[in-house]
Amino acid sequence: SAGPQPSGADTIQKLCDRVASSTLLDDRRDAVRALKSLSKKYRLEVGIQAMEHLIHVLQTDRSDSEIIGYALDTLYNVISNDLEEEEQEENSAKQVDDLGSQFTEIFIKQQENVTLLLTLVEEFDFHVRWPGVKLLTSLLKQQGPQVQQIILVSPMGVSRLMDLLADSREVIRNDGVLLLQQLTKSNAAIQKIVAFENAFERLLDIITEEGNSDGGIVVEDCLLLLQNLLKNNNSNQNFFKEGSYIQRMKPWFEVGDDNCGWSAQKVTNLHLMLQLVRVLVSPTNPPGATSSCQKAMFHCGLLQQLCTILMATGVPADILTETINTVSEVIRGCQTNQDYFASVNAPSNPPRPAIVVLLMSMVNERQPFVLRCAVLYCFQCFLYKNQKGQGEIVSTLLPSTIDATGNSVSAGQLLCGGLFSTDSLSNWCAAVALAHALQENATLKEQLLRVQLATSIGNPPVSLLQQCTNILSQGSKVQTRVGLLMLLCTWLSNCSIAVTHFLHNPANVPFLTGQIAENLGEEEQLVQGLCALLLGISIYYNDNSLENYRKEKLKQLIEKRIGRENFIEKLGFISKHELYSRAAQKPQPSFSSPDHMMFDHEFTKLVKELEGVISKAIYKSSEEDKKEEEVKKTLEQHDNIVTHYKKVIREQDQELEELKQRINTLTSQNEQLQATVTQQVSQIQQHKDQYNLLKVQLGKDSQHHNSHGDTFQINGIQTEEVSKLKEELEEWKNKHELLQGQLKEKDSVIEKLNSSQLEMGTTEQSSQTSKLGGLEHSSELQKELEMLRSQIQLQSVEISKLQMENQKLQVMNTTADPMLGDSGATAATSSELERRLEQEIKELKSQVKTLSEEKESLKQNLDSSSSTVAILQDEKSKLQREVAESKKEQDDLLVLLADQDQKISALKIKLKDLGVPVEDEDDTESGDQGDEDEDGDEEEQD
Repeated sequence: SAGPQPSGADTIQKLCDRVASSTLLDDRRDAVRALKSLSKKYRLEVGIQAMEHLIHVLQTDRSDSEIIGYALDTLYNVISNDLEEEEQEENSAKQVDDLGSQFTEIFIKQQENVTLLLTLVEEFDFHVRWPGVKLLTSLLKQQGPQVQQIILVSPMGVSRLMDLLADSREVIRNDGVLLLQQLTKSNAAIQKIVAFENAFERLLDIITEEGNSDGGIVVEDCLLLLQNLLKNNNSNQNFFKEGSYIQRMKPWFEVGDDNCGWSAQKVTNLHLMLQLVRVLVSPTNPPGATSSCQKAMFHCGLLQQLCTILMATGVPADILTETINTVSEVIRGCQTNQDYFASVNAPSNPPRPAIVVLLMSMVNERQPFVLRCAVLYCFQCFLYKNQKGQGEIVSTLLPSTIDATGNSVSAGQLLCGGLFSTDSLSNWCAAVALAHALQENATLKEQLLRVQLATSIGNPPVSLLQQCTNILSQGSKVQTRVGLLMLLCTWLSNCSIAVTHFLHNPANVPFLTGQIAENLGEEEQLVQGLCALLLGISIYYNDNSLENYRKEKLKQLIEKRIGRENFIEKLGFISKHELYSRAAQKPQPSFSSPDHMMFDHEFTKLVKELEGVISKAIYKSSEEDKKEEEVKKTLEQHDNIVTHYKKVIREQDQELEELKQRINTLTSQNEQLQATVTQQVSQIQQHKDQYNLLKVQLGKDSQHHNSHGDTFQINGIQTEEVSKLKEELEEWKNKHELLQGQLKEKDSVIEKLNSSQLEMGTTEQSSQTSKLGGLEHSSELQKELEMLRSQIQLQSVEISKLQMENQKLQVMNTTADPMLGDSGATAATSSELERRLEQEIKELKSQVKTLSEEKESLKQNLDSSSSTVAILQDEKSKLQREVAESKKEQDDLLVLLADQDQKISALKIKLKDLGVPVEDEDDTESGDQGDEDEDGDEEEQD
């Protein structure tokens, strides 16, 4: 009879045996294929029994791509949770997760299994590569950090996976992107390697090929991978900027006029693209990196493109919101970008500034909450570190600049409208926006005191400060009061005049003490804390100009009405609030619901700064206050003295510099003169040498009279010279004749021209042009003739010279000729020679005379230049003495400064003993110290 049906586990066991023991490849392949088909239904059993055999197949049957493909698919089914998640109900999902991660742990226990998988992924065969990629992705999903570590240490592990992006088969390329997403999660080292393996270039190419934001899910996956590579990775962000990839983001944001009917995928893609821009300019990045990215975004036109989306019609609300947030961070703290944003106009009629249009949305309660938060953030970023922008906003509130015609609504009017509307959210947003316009700007805090508001017809106008306190005391919603209190605290902090104005209203202090003193519910505790802070600011920044509200009187009031401990406790309510700590985390206002909108990020910084100093100020006695005032005055005096001395030192340094420059110029002049002198000395030496040489030659000539034999030798040389000269003379004669001939030709030409000119004069038909031509031609010929004549003159001079020399030599030749032997002739020749020698000696003497005259004049030059040098040296020594004197003065001043510093530190110690908060020595002195160090350095350089 037929036995019972074998269970799934039995079948799997048999198949595993076949895989392990069968010698035929076909049998093993069939068995693995069967295991694959069972692996989804019997995941646990296949995982437990077959994993080892499947890994063995991967190691040994590499030559057969089909069996490798089946083995990889089977392992994927066992390890991956993707398939199960679709089928399983939620309650067993956790168990499924555990199963996948347990099998992953078994697989990666042997690191070489992962290395083997990396090798298989390199195979080009589709049946091996694709399941290999999916399996590796699944392993990373289950046990990310461990698998990342194995890949990181295996040679070229990451680089080999980068090749997947270049695969021509889209399915592998797309799954390669998903694999790299898992691989780069939270691992900076791998992120850097992937970036340097040219990932940015490849991913941006894929996004472009797929049609940017109009592309499908592949674009989304590429954007998610880019986000992994860039988020919180400063090195990659810098690499992205330096590689000019920011420019390639600009086309992503090109939108048309009609933006209706965007697909869900397009919205998702644009959302991720905007987030990618924000990753590069996030306020949490290092300021330098953010700033350089912001500049790049402006220069390549990306910011301009984003502003176009901002003002376009039909853009989906969530994309508009995210665009506003993105623009906010691109302009935050960057003056160029903030200025550009201020110039953007909405395409309305008449055109309105984008800022005004956005503020309209912020104070409009019908707009979505997230959009209103985004606009507030945008306004805050526009004003962040932007004194120019702050001034422009505040000026729209001042009486002189308000547009009387009422045609256009200004930012200031919108903020005031929001501040006093019935919607508490508008009140809060407008109060915070105004507070940002005053942030760290004492001038504007004072100017805002001038703002007057018309309340109702017939009643006198009320100041903005007064109106804020009026609304506070009317007991409006908590959100409104918190907003107004934050505005008032920002306004009054660091501005004594504003404090005086606030205290001048007799209702304000009783209202604050009343609020703080009551025991109210948790809702009101926040308001109490802020009232305590405002009262504390009124004490700390009080200049005692109002007799009834001097510091001391206000402190007595607190002691009497509230009690110091109670006051400090209420003050502490602010920083203990959970919404406070949430707001302190990042600049962007993000609230889960409108009721949670309580604290502004910048305000949390102010609280941190003031909480401690106010607590100390409350506990100080009047004597301590007086002493503190005195010490402050003394410190100011000392500061003035120090400043004075610094100024003196600076002036002396300038003088020193000028003197140094003068010394330098004089030294260089001196050097020039010395050079001239040495040149002249060398010239004199040359003349001396020439003179001596001539002397020697004269001596030789006189000797040559006595020895007759020498004469013959000389005459022997002379005969050669004579023949040479004769030849030269012949040459010159020939040249002379030739030139004479040329001259005759030219003369005849000129005569012809003259005659032709005469003829032309008689004929009246001759044209003007030919006349001019003839004249020019004749003048040219005249010039040529002149030149030739001058040449001939020169040559004739030379010829006459040569003839004279020739005659002389002939005379000498005849006298020295041995054929003429008689003594009478000899006597005649010797007398002739004597005469000639005397003549030559005379000539030489006159030459010597002129040379000695030259020498005399050079000596005079030398004397005058050496006297100049002496004068310069004298000046130089004078200047050196002056420098030494000023150095001495400077040393004396430094000693004085040191004394002053000692006195100041002694006073500070006294202050500390009295419990006055004194800025840390290092903080206060670092500036001065730096200055003194600079001075010291300059002295050393001197």
